[in-house]
Amino acid sequence: MAQSAPPAARRDQAHQAGSGERRKPAATMRRRLLTAPPVWRELLLVVLFYTGYTLTRIVLVQDGTGPAFAHADQILRAERFLGLDVELHLNQTLLGVPWLARTANIFYATMHFAVTLVVVVWLYRYRPRHYRWLRTSIMLATGVALIGFWLYPLAPPRFLHSEGFVDPVTALHSLGLYASDASGSLTNQYAAMPSMHAGWSLWCGLILVKLASQKWAKALGALYPVTTVFVILSTANHYVLDAVAGIALIGGSLLVSWILYERCPAPLLLARARVSDRIAQRTRRSTGARPGKASPGSAATGGATRSGC
Repeated sequence: MAQSAPPAARRDQAHQAGSGERRKPAATMRRRLLTAPPVWRELLLVVLFYTGYTLTRIVLVQDGTGPAFAHADQILRAERFLGLDVELHLNQTLLGVPWLARTANIFYATMHFAVTLVVVVWLYRYRPRHYRWLRTSIMLATGVALIGFWLYPLAPPRFLHSEGFVDPVTALHSLGLYASDASGSLTNQYAAMPSMHAGWSLWCGLILVKLASQKWAKALGALYPVTTVFVILSTANHYVLDAVAGIALIGGSLLVSWILYERCPAPLLLARARVSDRIAQRTRRSTGARPGKASPGSAATGGATRSGC
């Protein structure tokens, strides 16, 4: 008759088995994070997030414009004290070249969303390994920016006619983001601090510089944030401190997101894996779907060892 294992040995075996079971969800989560999520889920997430972002910006303007102009005076005084008040000079210089001013107006109205969308799609399609943490970083920064719009409404320089600023859209009867009363009424024109034009452009530029393989794409990535900052200042839509705040916000959100996804502690990784599995199980039960097979992308990355969150 075979002898049974000693109690200590049985405890070691049970502990090893339990550790193996705990490692399975974490390993699954690591493999999952190396691939892009389903496209339908990302599209739904983008629609919901952008809708909430837009509606929130509209709602936040309902408190009146008095504080926004008071904050504009504060910003100008601070910039003059620091020697950063270059917006008026840039605005006057731009107006001296009408064709460039019209180009800048169109750039401000279109590139902010178009370039960001193109970079997101490119990132999803060609750099899925980096997609999740980079997507989370821009959403985190934008969410925090909404708090800034709420707590610190700010009138843009183009509203400060007494300071000498001129809106190139109205002065040149040009196409622009606020060229009509309808477009101006459908957004919060006092959501200037921090500048997400500057923040999003830095996000796009860093991605292209770090992840693009073509030199011309890297060059565009380096030029895009610089061009955007020049445009938002010279068209009198933002202050220097707006741009600084937007850039700092994106930098901080990139760091936080990178730590959460690339250097996540094992307990937090395991907890996220369990929550994700429970959500998936409830979704399958509610829809009546059967568990599917592992995706080819997950199988291909099964040997990866880098951790994520």
